[in-house]
Amino acid sequence: MLYHLLFPLSDDFTVLNVFRYITFRTAYATITALLISFLFGPYIIERLRRLKLGQQIREEGPQSHQKKQGTPTMGGILILVSTVVPTLLWANLTNSSIWLLIFTTVGLGLTGFLDDYLRVVKKVKSGLQGRYKLVFQVLIGLGVGFGILYFRPFGDVPATRTSVPFLKETFLDFGLLYVPLVVLVVTGASNAVNLSDGLDGLAIGLTIPPAAALGALAYLSGNVIFANYLNMPFLEESGELAVYAGALVGAALGFLWFNCHPAEVFMGDTGSLALGGSLGVLAILVKRELLLVVLGGIFVMTTLSVMIQVLSFRLSGKRVFKMAPIHHHFELSGWHENQVVVRFWILGILLALVTLSTIKLQ
Repeated sequence: MLYHLLFPLSDDFTVLNVFRYITFRTAYATITALLISFLFGPYIIERLRRLKLGQQIREEGPQSHQKKQGTPTMGGILILVSTVVPTLLWANLTNSSIWLLIFTTVGLGLTGFLDDYLRVVKKVKSGLQGRYKLVFQVLIGLGVGFGILYFRPFGDVPATRTSVPFLKETFLDFGLLYVPLVVLVVTGASNAVNLSDGLDGLAIGLTIPPAAALGALAYLSGNVIFANYLNMPFLEESGELAVYAGALVGAALGFLWFNCHPAEVFMGDTGSLALGGSLGVLAILVKRELLLVVLGGIFVMTTLSVMIQVLSFRLSGKRVFKMAPIHHHFELSGWHENQVVVRFWILGILLALVTLSTIKLQ
């Protein structure tokens, strides 16, 4: 919005020429997201507390978590506002990729909000049933997939083609399977972050490195000089995605201020589903769908731990881990909650650096 209002005036006021630069708008999208979080965070937390929208802690989990009973949840509302508003303010809104990301963020945020509302307000223990949640995720994934095919945001690069990590000038063309791939990435990423949201600051902190890395990849891919120098496919609209990624990083940092141990608020499914889906769509829009497995390795590990635990128990009646997801296994093995969180953050940063290193292997 500010880009469209102020940049046209740059002929008369040269200082406004800074709005042409994606780096400038990305920085201020990040700052705006942080300021929104700091200004409105206390108000939202207090409102959630007054409405008695407290988290229910399962009894079979680590007993140290029982003291968190009643901590306000649905704080993902703050994440959504802190991400979407700065994006609308600082991004070029003629860019179709920006609208696909906003659609994903809001759509999955509303899905998570419905789940939280049923669980916390209506006291439906299971919240939104899994099959209905999956239906919403699939519909949003279909919307993104067909939206990409319709808007063609990649310029001359075929929409159905993607890069293969660690292999120079190697690509896969999914053809008719492209839309199912998008659906898989959106549903898988949103559920993976949702499963990782079990400790104070864990999921939101793990969101920051991949969001920053995808923002960097978006900027490089959208700059014809950098793309040619680094032998990357030039993606016409991807540079603007850095603005959204900056807003997402700022929103995550702002929420972490209130969510670090001991947490004043939890994000709930409102935040976790939106965060995961947004990371998935960012990866799709920079043609790094396969690389998301490496970049989001901690989320993948968490999801696999749940799948392994369930499968093992059903087949043999035995559990592989003391408790799933795997972060609870480490807690029950003697690690303090903060140790688990910070060590997982370190691994997340390492995986982001590995992801960025693949640029030199193009």
